[in-house]
This record gives sequence, structure tokens and C-alpha cells, in this order.
Amino acid sequence: MTEIERIADQLRRAHQGEAWHGQSLEEILKGVTAETAIKRSFPGSHNIWEIVLHIGVWESIVRRRLSGEVVLGLTPEQDWPPASDSSEAAWKSTLEELRHGHEEMQKVIARLADRQLVEPVPGMGYNVYFMLHGTVQHTLYHAGQIAILKKAAIH
Repeated sequence: MTEIERIADQLRRAHQGEAWHGQSLEEILKGVTAETAIKRSFPGSHNIWEIVLHIGVWESIVRRRLSGEVVLGLTPEQDWPPASDSSEAAWKSTLEELRHGHEEMQKVIARLADRQLVEPVPGMGYNVYFMLHGTVQHTLYHAGQIAILKKAAIH
């Protein structure tokens, strides 16, 4: 297995399952309704829906950066987009967009060669290896937040 394949596997595990640490993002999101996702369990915190949108934003940025695009600072609204529609259909659409974005990310990563891991990310002070590992870490960090918010919303 190449290093690229190992990184892609870790990202897949973080999103879809078979992670060493416990539940994946998709496993945690199972059973979360629009009502639960939009609920703000703690004042001043993000809700599940906002976190899911945020994960999607950053996976999109990573895909764009891997394609050579220079993507620099985001506004707070771009970084943490609000849910514009609190319907169940909109929530299902958000989850589908996250799933599709992850599939696209896997395709982009699969096209990389190990030698590209040391290449700098355009406009950033780090290389592709650091960014890809950061993407896995980012997903897992927010999956943990979602797990706590899900428990708080249900109880």
C-alpha cells in the first residue's frame, strides 16, 4: 500500500467507518434529524448542521488546493455557513452533499502519487502531506463535537 493509499484509507475510515477510535462521521450522523441538526444545544456554539456544512467547505477547499488553485482566507460566513432552510429535505440534501464531496475528495487523492506529498500547497506554508493529514484530523475533531451535540440534543 502506498502512502497516498494509506492517507485515503484513513480519510475513508473517518468518514465512513472501520475507524480505530470508534464511530465515523457518517455513523455518528445516522438518525440525526433536521430538528436535531439545527438545535443549538449550548449558547454560542455551532449546531450539528453548521459543523457538517463547515466540514464540507474545508473538504472543497482541499480539493481545490490539490487541483492547484490558490485558496486563501475565508470570511466567517464562508467558513461557517448557516443552514438556510431547516426542512428535513434540506438536511438530507446537506448530508448528500457531504457524502458526494467526500467521494470527490477520494477521487482527487487517488490521482496523486506519493512523490506529490512533499510538494507545497499553492499559497500556503505547508505541503500536501500535512494538508491531507490535517483533513483527516479536522473531520475527526468535528465528528467528536457532533457526537456530543447529538447526545445533548437527544437528552
